[in-house]
Amino acid sequence: MKLTFLGAVHEVTGSCTLLEACGKHILIDCGLEQGPDIYENCEIPVPAMDIDAVLLTHAHMDHSGKIPALVAQGYKGPIYATEATRRLCAIMLRDSAHIQEFEAQWRNRKAQRSGQPFYVPLYTMADAERAISQFMGYPYGETIEIFPGISIRFSDAGHLLGSASIYVEIQEEEKRSILFSGDVGNQNRPLIRDPQAPPVADYVVVESTYGDRLHGERPDYVSQIASIMQDTFDRGGNLVIPSFAIGRTQELLYLMRIIKEEKLLRGHEDFTVYVDSPLAVEATRIYSAGLTDYYDQETLALLAKGIDPINFPGLCLSVTADQSKLINEDRRPKVILSASGMCEAGRIRHHLKHNLWRGDSTILFVGYQSEGTVGRKLLEGADTVRLFGEEITVKARILRLAGSSGHADRDMLTGWLAQMGQKPKKVFVNHGDDEVCDGFARHLEETLGVSATAPFSGDEYDLLTGECTARGVVVKITKVSDGRRRANTIFDKLLAAGKRLLRIIEGSRGLSNKELARFTDQIESLCDKYSKK
Repeated sequence: MKLTFLGAVHEVTGSCTLLEACGKHILIDCGLEQGPDIYENCEIPVPAMDIDAVLLTHAHMDHSGKIPALVAQGYKGPIYATEATRRLCAIMLRDSAHIQEFEAQWRNRKAQRSGQPFYVPLYTMADAERAISQFMGYPYGETIEIFPGISIRFSDAGHLLGSASIYVEIQEEEKRSILFSGDVGNQNRPLIRDPQAPPVADYVVVESTYGDRLHGERPDYVSQIASIMQDTFDRGGNLVIPSFAIGRTQELLYLMRIIKEEKLLRGHEDFTVYVDSPLAVEATRIYSAGLTDYYDQETLALLAKGIDPINFPGLCLSVTADQSKLINEDRRPKVILSASGMCEAGRIRHHLKHNLWRGDSTILFVGYQSEGTVGRKLLEGADTVRLFGEEITVKARILRLAGSSGHADRDMLTGWLAQMGQKPKKVFVNHGDDEVCDGFARHLEETLGVSATAPFSGDEYDLLTGECTARGVVVKITKVSDGRRRANTIFDKLLAAGKRLLRIIEGSRGLSNKELARFTDQIESLCDKYSKK
């Protein structure tokens, strides 16, 4: 009875864990790595054809994106997921396969001219179709015996339509249970429910994407977005929102329907919203397809009144390349929602090319931006970014929608674990940036009194004893110059100082109004000094 950590360990993407029990090999998630890699992940230690089952927490590509590659290598077994995840993966994996094949064609045209070896795609559309046929969709709460001695149960993780934490119960020489959190959602989000309380388990594998920070008080998203739209449209610009095609796009449409219905914009009441992503368009149709078992009460109430929560007059769904090009020929101020959310691929890059240099436009980020991505560079104040081989000047306003993450923050994750009511034998922390994983593990030990650790790729744990039985080889693959390394070290110290300041701020609630005002003035003075540089 053994657990081996393979991906999303000391990194945010590429989720993959191998469970061995009752003579079976079971993968939990099989995701793509997105953005720059920090550590080299070890390969799955058994051939694909020897894997007996895949358990999938949700449809996002960093959890599901390598399943067709696994199928291409010979995997023929079932893929267990919720029904909503099954439906979303049917469009996401086809879309990914299309991108893989298109990139291969583009690379091979260059290879043919230069005499370089041909590039083989990670997988093809045929591989994706085979993978989709192997999916099995189940509801939340149903106990499913997948093998003699092994049963699973999905519970709502509140992160995405159909997202799940997966409880696995094993009866071998002894009985053990393990809970895989998947991505635990933020609270009070449109359309979907809050995360369910976790069941008691011997072991927990928990994500830590925001394990080092707090989202703060939940803002009034409708007012916040309406204010940004009003200001941008008054200046004659476009509001461009890099948005994940599944989940975040539909939530934003929900909010913009409210803005339109309540006529919150002055002089722009008939504003247009373009959704420019074939994948997002297909996902929006799935969200509107009556999957009522996954919606929150507010959404169900709208549906009962005959109101489509994510459709409204002025919503334009762009599918073809020609439709996409026409968006930038429309000179009216508008909202453009386009994938990908981190600006690394997809049509969003074309819209950035057309709008970043415009001082009247606004680029609004509404989700996590991995280190090294175009999205992160823009948020960190880059003066230029390179798109399609061209340096584009950044004159547009770059904003982040505060508190809008689809992930739970540190205290939400801690509270979610605390709801178990009984301490697990051990908590494994994954799916977080390098230092965040270690820091969140320490935080859990200090606040909940549990044994917690952040494994690396290749680390193996015996589930009978809870002890580590083998260590993976830790290989950092980020290459930087000595000068850049020194700059990174100094910046890391600055970042640590900023985190320390945030902790001090969080602990200053009991100070007098006079002391708080003086503290605020000092911070504002410091911000003013450095924002001018």
